Amino acid sequence: MTTVLVGTDSVHTTAAACDYLAPHLGEADTVVFCTVTGEDVSERDAGDAGNVARTRLVEPTVEIRDPEGRSGDETVAGVLRRVAEESGADELLVGSTRGDPATAGDAPGSTVRELLAETTLPVVVVNV
Repeated sequence: MTTVLVGTDSVHTTAAACDYLAPHLGEADTVVFCTVTGEDVSERDAGDAGNVARTRLVEPTVEIRDPEGRSGDETVAGVLRRVAEESGADELLVGSTRGDPATAGDAPGSTVRELLAETTLPVVVVNV
């Protein structure tokens, strides 16, 4: 029984996460989708991302959390770490747009870098 926290900010990230997860999940597994709202993510985008998860993953238990807001100077990665702890996540999954050949040599974005540096959970990054 595994709990995966998916940090998503768009329907594209959610779809890529579902494509990756579908063959790896069993009936007893849980997938928690979490969107962090803010400057780059609206409530509508968060809702759309949740709808994609509901239609793409039917086998495991899927939990769509209400969009999470940041408190104080909390980063997106900080929110995801907090939600991972609250949900008992065994691993984190996030998306990256670094799969574009034009940016293939670029370093991962700040959220991915922070998660890799500051969490003890396995972190999976899917290209969007």
